[in-house]
Amino acid sequence: MTEKKAKGLVILAIGSIPLIMTLGNSMLIPILPRMETELGITTFQASLTITVFSITAAIAIPILGYMSDRFSRKSIIVPALTLYGIGGLLAGVAAAWFNSPYIWIMVGRALQGLGAAGTTPIAMALTGDLFKGGTQSKVLGIVEASNGFGKVLSPIVGSLLALLVWYGPFWGFPVFVLISLLLTVFFVKEKKKKKEAPPIGKYAKGLLSVFKHEGRWLFTAYLAGATCLFTIFGILFYLSDTLETQYNIDGVRKGLILAIPLLFMMITSFTTGSKIGKDLQRMKKLIVFGFLLMTASFATLIFFEKLWPFIAVLVVSSIGTGMVLPCLNSLITGSVGAERRGFVTSLYGSVRFLGVAAGPPIFEALMNWSRTGMFLATAGLTLLVGLLCLLLIHVKNKTGSKEEDSEAHTLFRKFQLTTE
Repeated sequence: MTEKKAKGLVILAIGSIPLIMTLGNSMLIPILPRMETELGITTFQASLTITVFSITAAIAIPILGYMSDRFSRKSIIVPALTLYGIGGLLAGVAAAWFNSPYIWIMVGRALQGLGAAGTTPIAMALTGDLFKGGTQSKVLGIVEASNGFGKVLSPIVGSLLALLVWYGPFWGFPVFVLISLLLTVFFVKEKKKKKEAPPIGKYAKGLLSVFKHEGRWLFTAYLAGATCLFTIFGILFYLSDTLETQYNIDGVRKGLILAIPLLFMMITSFTTGSKIGKDLQRMKKLIVFGFLLMTASFATLIFFEKLWPFIAVLVVSSIGTGMVLPCLNSLITGSVGAERRGFVTSLYGSVRFLGVAAGPPIFEALMNWSRTGMFLATAGLTLLVGLLCLLLIHVKNKTGSKEEDSEAHTLFRKFQLTTE
């Protein structure tokens, strides 16, 4: 096997991991209204199938991040994918054969959330370990594009599987997991660690040092990532409900419509990751501009109630999100060395999951309150976060010799990110 082909297979394996994670929530969004009818549950209870997955993942992610630093990325990813598949299988079995399946579906979803905790954040850390410089940014762009592709694909796949039986998406999880699992096991080869992992006390002290010196911009970046995921899943929840209740659109047609804004986000994520390289100034500009696009889109949506003009304006926010996320991925992944990268990227993944978890229930409450208020509040949030990024993320050029570069700042060989 040629080196180029081997590298391509590694990227394919890494890219499959966030795609699998994304299926965990997005594939269920089209079936939530049907789940309410079939199980006799409320809209809020249905939304909890998204929330329990995300909260479980958010809690477990930092723990698995530390374990990936302590041991290896692959030793966490493989069992995590396996648990993810088992959780989906349990939910499918419960829906098919149990008299009161809701509680068991929730248990299965919690197991899936635990498995998801060892997927995308660890894949980001693994990317930081295996690739450097511009290639690292490009692969992280692919990771985010894969995440976006999963969001595009999953409503369609979820709708198709639901044509067989409403709980079909639960049965689909183990199949998709198996593909990613095989790719990871056979094609991802980690570099041997040069030294033993530090004891937990020293490890924690190092993390405190990282957050002491770079905490302000780092937590701002975390908030930005959470906000992006919060708005994505909140709007998808609103759109899914609107398509079914106002337009009587369900099944594959609904999945295809839900996929439109996500397709633009995926394309933008891939393009952004390919173009940003190691240019931190460009990353910051794209983050701020992306949030301005999101704000303009959400604020304008109050004037559009017809479906296709609404979708067209919503696409603008998806493009903005596609600009923001790859830049955040590159900044956060490059902020620390390999010995603590797993925890830092996992904490980022954790707050992203919290954003996902908060989206459906909060938007459900906002929908009951006021459509106009919902969109204006969302626009206000993205504007505020965009301003925080403008004010708290500071970048400046700093050229240093190769010998002076530390492993903790591989992304910053020509640029150093500082806080004032």
